[in-house]
Amino acid sequence: MSPSYDLFDLEHFTVGATGSPGQRVFYLQAGVTGTLVSLKLEKQQVAALAEYLDGVMREISDDPEAIVPEADIGLIEPVEAEWTVGDIGIGYDPEADRMLIMATELLAQDHPDDPASARFRITRAQVVRFVARARQVVAAGRPPCRYCGAPLNDDGSWCPCSN
Repeated sequence: MSPSYDLFDLEHFTVGATGSPGQRVFYLQAGVTGTLVSLKLEKQQVAALAEYLDGVMREISDDPEAIVPEADIGLIEPVEAEWTVGDIGIGYDPEADRMLIMATELLAQDHPDDPASARFRITRAQVVRFVARARQVVAAGRPPCRYCGAPLNDDGSWCPCSN
């Protein structure tokens, strides 16, 4: 059974990728003193999470642009995934003024164990930094096909739908 995490007052919360475009592996990383958690996820999950968080910030903040992202926050090495993310849930605790990111482990269909989970409570500033970082990481990959949106091949010139 994989370990579960429940972290508050995070000192580190980011997303990143290792490898070359077309072969990248994406990670969500969170940490507090003495604990660093890296979870593997898909590029589409990173993009969707960033867009959703951006929308939530626009709803709960009078002026979301007033929070200026700090310097780019990269992954802390070595990056070793605890497990792969299946589902991601998001909540907001107005009393603590924290966003809650909850990730659940992706398990094989025939796996009898309960999936692990990770709960990360992040500040508004961490949300803004995460959204900016996630957009950079996603954009650094292969360009999308102008017809179907799927990534072009490694040299950026061909997609199967162009046949």
